[in-house]
Amino acid sequence: MTTRDTSRAAANRRRILDVALAELLHDPDASMDQIARAAGVVRRTVYGHFPSREALVGALLDGAVEMVAAARATGLEGVTDPAESLARATLAAWQVADRYRILIALAQRSVTVQGIRDRLAPVREASLETLQRGLDQGMFTSPLSARALMFLHEQMLIALMEAVNDGLLRPSTAGSAAAVAILTVSGVPTTRATQLVARLGAGDGLGATGSTASSA
Repeated sequence: MTTRDTSRAAANRRRILDVALAELLHDPDASMDQIARAAGVVRRTVYGHFPSREALVGALLDGAVEMVAAARATGLEGVTDPAESLARATLAAWQVADRYRILIALAQRSVTVQGIRDRLAPVREASLETLQRGLDQGMFTSPLSARALMFLHEQMLIALMEAVNDGLLRPSTAGSAAAVAILTVSGVPTTRATQLVARLGAGDGLGATGSTASSA
């Protein structure tokens, strides 16, 4: 295969992934045929890159996890305070909330639970370190271990994303609300949690992003 062919194949793969994400956000049951038509390619081209729908969803999930990890890393850069780290990580993750939420839901249909856990391992380990440091320093107070808190936070975020879809939270304020909720469930006083998130929103623009959650 020539360099030109390789570049064309890579471009096709990226286009298929982008179109597949859009189609699946609109219709979680979208078939490979639907995705092929939307991407403007024949069905065989899609299967040439992804041998099954499960493989396609798995590739999208890998990309979502990479985005969450990158967003978290950017939000945490140069921050040493555990409470601020947790708030920034939550706000950063919320910026890719749609992609993360819908793909976790889709993956639960087609990827093993262990497969999802393996993909999320780097994100979870980063969260675990922050939570353990906060507990050790007394900034977080909880009867739960750091690892149990980590799983609680993950489930809370997914539930809050669903609340946006159901119209129970306004997209414009949902990110900030999620960050305050995560901090308070970790034992940070509500007043401090609210002030911290408000300061981050005013100083960095993180809190104002919210989710653009769709009614998938």
